[in-house]
Amino acid sequence: MVKHIFRVAIPPKYLTAGGIILAAVLVGFGGYRYWTLYRYNNLLEERFAESENTMLELRVWLVSSTRDNADLTQILEREIGKNNLFESQIQDISGTVGALKKLSEVDRELLKKYSKVYFLNENYVPKELTSVDAQYLFNKTKPQLIHSRMLPFLARMLDTAKQEGIELQIVSAYRSFYGQQSVKTGYEITYGAGTANQFSAEQGYSEHQLGTAVDVTDPKTKGLYASFSKSASYAWLLENAHRFGFILSYPKSNSYYTFEPWHWRFVGVALAGALHDKNEYFYNMNQTEIDKYLISFFD
Repeated sequence: MVKHIFRVAIPPKYLTAGGIILAAVLVGFGGYRYWTLYRYNNLLEERFAESENTMLELRVWLVSSTRDNADLTQILEREIGKNNLFESQIQDISGTVGALKKLSEVDRELLKKYSKVYFLNENYVPKELTSVDAQYLFNKTKPQLIHSRMLPFLARMLDTAKQEGIELQIVSAYRSFYGQQSVKTGYEITYGAGTANQFSAEQGYSEHQLGTAVDVTDPKTKGLYASFSKSASYAWLLENAHRFGFILSYPKSNSYYTFEPWHWRFVGVALAGALHDKNEYFYNMNQTEIDKYLISFFD
């Protein structure tokens, strides 16, 4: 079998033209790819530059924000400080207003030194008076009045004493201006004016008119006698009365009246405690210093 091989003869001029065309295509494609890559590279550079600018702007913004935050923090701290100061001032003002209100509710006469010093006129009557329970009285048939806000302190003192084996009894409490006048007149008739003046106050100078002074005794003494000073009741009062706000108005060697172991005056727990601790005498204190305790009188 004979195989025939056909060969096509391409004229050289066509081969040259084809080469040129192929070369042109390759050059064109290469140029296009180069141009595309060039543009892409430029685009990437532009994006990178934009990113750098953005990052720079972000850094600038961050620095600025940090500075602004620091400024805002300082401003906030200053405002908080102002608010705290303002709140403190409000509290101080509120406390002052409260103290002034409290002080205005306490009768300033209650801490004055009356025995031969200050004077209470015939119109003075404590705003709040109440009856002393008969269980505390020496004479159950003779009612006694006392300052209402002082009564709880008196009752606690008498109850505490009783729990500790000491029975104290009230002989006398509030006396009006004219009630004191009547008492003084009776003493003058009985003992003479000179002697009566040694142990009894003139009307207007008696602590009893305040409603915060009491004369006490016990079942053994049975009255207002100097012998009360030798009793266990008197010893208990000397040791404990200050805890309930009471002081002995006329101790031994005072320059106002004779020694009265039965006469006790309420001056408030704070002042009574201070006098007891310092072993000082009420009537020797400056009135200005005494008045400082007025705000805590019923505390």
